[in-house]
Parts: sequence; C-alpha cells; structure tokens
Amino acid sequence: MPYQPVPPRYRPLRKIALVSIVLMGLTSVATVIQSVLMWRSYDEVKRFVYGLLSEEEVDRAVGSIAGTGPLLNAVSYLLMGTAIAFLIWLWQARENTEFLRSPLAPRPVVQDGRPHRHATGWIVGSWFCPFLQFWYPLQIVQDVTVASEPPEQPGASKRGPVRTLLYGWWATWTGFWVILIGGGGLAFLAFIVWVVRLVDAADTADATGDYVDIYDLQDFMVRVALAVNIGFTVATLLLIAAGVTASLLLLRVTQWQHDQATIPPAAAVTPPPEPPQYAPRYNNPGPTFPSYGPDQR
Repeated sequence: MPYQPVPPRYRPLRKIALVSIVLMGLTSVATVIQSVLMWRSYDEVKRFVYGLLSEEEVDRAVGSIAGTGPLLNAVSYLLMGTAIAFLIWLWQARENTEFLRSPLAPRPVVQDGRPHRHATGWIVGSWFCPFLQFWYPLQIVQDVTVASEPPEQPGASKRGPVRTLLYGWWATWTGFWVILIGGGGLAFLAFIVWVVRLVDAADTADATGDYVDIYDLQDFMVRVALAVNIGFTVATLLLIAAGVTASLLLLRVTQWQHDQATIPPAAAVTPPPEPPQYAPRYNNPGPTFPSYGPDQR
C-alpha cells in the first residue's frame, strides 16, 4: 500500500498556552520567595563565617538552610514543567503553521521560500546543543511567529511590540541562565579557592608556629555570599521579565493562529445589478411615416 502523507490539521493552543503561563507565574513566585529567604539568612551567614554564632544558633541556621532545600527542589520542578509545557506549545504551533499554508485552511497563507529555517527536530534538540542553544531556539520561535502573522498585517511580527516581546524574552531568558549557571560555577570555584587558602594558611602556621589569621579568608567568604545573593536576585528579576514577555508572545501567536484557522473567509459580495441599458435613439428609428413628394400634394 503506497504511503499517503497525513494532511495537516489545526490544534487549538489556548489551553496549553494558559498552562505554560500559569507555570511561569508559579516559578517566578517560588524564585522570589527563595530570594527573600536568602537575604533573610545573610546576616546569619556572616555571623557563621566569623564564628559569632552560638551552638544553638548554629543548629538553627543549619535547620533554616536545610529547610530551603524543598523550595529549591520546587523551583527546579516548576522550571522543568514550564519547559515541557512551552515545548508542547511550540511544537503544536509549528505544526499549525503547516496547516495555515495548506489548502485546508480557510484563508491559506502564501509566502515565498521556506517558512522555517530548521527542521522540526530542532524544536527540542536546539535547547540542549552547546553553543547552538544561544540562537537556534530564538530562530525557531521567530519563524513560528512570522509564519503565524495575519495575511492582512504583513510584517507585523518583525516590528513594533511583537519584535520587542520576542527579543526581550530571549535576552532576559538567556541572561537568567547565564547568571544562574555561571554564577553558581563561580561560587563553587570561590569555595574551592577558600578551602585551598585555608589549608595553605594552616600548613604555614604549623611550620612557623604562628597564629593562623583567617580574618581575610572569612571576609572573602562573606563577599562570596553577598555576590551569590545579588546574582540570584538579578536572575530572579530576569526570570520574571522573561515570564511576562513570553506569556504575552504566546498569547499573541495563539490568537493569530486561532483567528486564521477558525474564522471563515469573508463571503463574496454580490455586485449590485447594473442599470438597464437602453439602445440609443438613433438605433431605434421607431415607426415610419409616409413621405409625400412634390407631385403627391
């Protein structure tokens, strides 16, 4: 039996778009709470580093830090859920653009050239490929947005608020991950440096019999803790901005596709009847009358 391709069909995006938006909001709220807890514990971290906490306060601080673990896990789970919902929306939106260009659409969209620069598999794979993940996902979302714009508004996706939403979302989303991953790596490296310097100072004190002065090392760790708090706060603000811009972009593209796929083309307007045409008088001589010559008078 010969292979017959499955005709494209339209998938409503409103529900999955709303699920994505809700998950973005919950992730932002959980991240804000985590940032507030980090700042509230900053004074205790300083006192802990300088050795100013009593044994009871140390136990309470350790319990407070351990209590933030479930919240961090919740943030991670919410991020994963948001990513899954967004990718489902993006995949279906990409398939809908194929329907909008097919004869099955109420108003088929006609555009020159290939509407998408990358194959369908890159919708998921582009987010996990090193280096490519910094621009391939942006191009995929941009192509879907361009392919979804209304025919009566050509170029609407490349100018004005839609362009601002697209690039604003990508800039804030990329900045969030750069700070989160890069800042976390730098903080871990700083901790390793602190441990190495502490061991080196202890070995030097044992060799010389001098007192180990670790005040500089303590001050170094306090600055690292402050940098971590600042970095996480900036990342939280970027995540909120990314969630807002992504939500507005999802709603815009979803509405564009919905309008094109569900609204039938305007009915053809029947032209008004033309007024009756009358033959010119010179083409209708009318009745003839006898003529009299001079000899008939």
